[in-house]
Amino acid sequence: MSQEQQQENKQKIRIGLIFGGRSGEHEVSLASANSVMANLDKDKYEVILIGITKTGAWLLGTDPTRLLASPDAQPNSAQSDQQATTAVTLTGDPNVRRLIPLQNGTQLHDNGALDVIFPVMHGTYGEDGALQGLLEMANVPYVGCGVLGSALGMDKEKMKMLFQAIHLPVLPFLAYHRKQWKQAPETILLAVEQELGYPCIVKPANMGSSIGVSKAADRQTLEQAIAQAGEYDTKIIIERWLDVRELSCAVLGNEEPKTSLIGELVTEMTLLDYDAKYLHPGFHFDVPATIPGPLAKEVFHMSTQAFLVLDLSGLARVDFFLDRNDGRIYINEVNTMPDFTQDSVYPKLWSASNLPYPKLLDRLIELALERHQDRQRMRTRR
Repeated sequence: MSQEQQQENKQKIRIGLIFGGRSGEHEVSLASANSVMANLDKDKYEVILIGITKTGAWLLGTDPTRLLASPDAQPNSAQSDQQATTAVTLTGDPNVRRLIPLQNGTQLHDNGALDVIFPVMHGTYGEDGALQGLLEMANVPYVGCGVLGSALGMDKEKMKMLFQAIHLPVLPFLAYHRKQWKQAPETILLAVEQELGYPCIVKPANMGSSIGVSKAADRQTLEQAIAQAGEYDTKIIIERWLDVRELSCAVLGNEEPKTSLIGELVTEMTLLDYDAKYLHPGFHFDVPATIPGPLAKEVFHMSTQAFLVLDLSGLARVDFFLDRNDGRIYINEVNTMPDFTQDSVYPKLWSASNLPYPKLLDRLIELALERHQDRQRMRTRR
């Protein structure tokens, strides 16, 4: 790299784009990372790619398309001219703890610290607070929610309990650990039949992108659905099914979040599974949703309340159910790092709200730096 290029890069914000991971949403993350990488302003940012394989190996300089082609690649494989045995390390300075990308044990740049991390990670080990904890320890700014907000946003049971605590309406649900199901399946089946009835929806409590989600119409399909959900998480959540319209609102900000227009996911299917969402799309998304003004105000209010009660920051997509029969609105869940391609719901909502995708990326990075700067004012010792 020439001296001119080095000087130019020093003036740019150095972004560590982390993607992939051990989650069942690995491929979704790669698609999101491709889109983010293509739309970050090259005049503002220097992007350092950090891919994580399905087996958990961290690879430096591996772009999402290569990781998609070789999902079980290892750090010593010929992934790129920047292959690394260790992708990142903490600096030795206890006063300035930052993540530094390494190339075979050597700093990739003279001033190698990453200015901000953009973790385009969906699901477990990336969206659930695990990665956020590492970034907090490294004292590096990062896009999105913190440890607590990420963990609460991933755990559907705890999330709904907090919604109930501030009187946000949720559909009736039951939650059980996989061990409880093995020990007392008959007790659980009876409870579901008596309290929720058929049909019902069965989900892993900590998973996204509709992975492991099933609709149960009777006892036999309920048993099958619980067994399937238990393959993806140790906790299973079961919800009452209603004939509903599905609405979404995007939230952006830190302590004073703003809401986007409301969109509606329109489909003829009674349940959108992973294949119907990503492989063979069986829906279209309308923005703005055709709903009455008072209902829209209620959705805006509930979206903000959900964002604040879960201690979220940066971004979240809040999903709702609108009962077709009586017009009642229920909050379904939040996604603290929703899928993030240009055609994904969250960016579409903001694009329709006069915030195009590249500007949305800029704003998310600004919010990450603002939040980090604010946290630096805290005392860490007496």
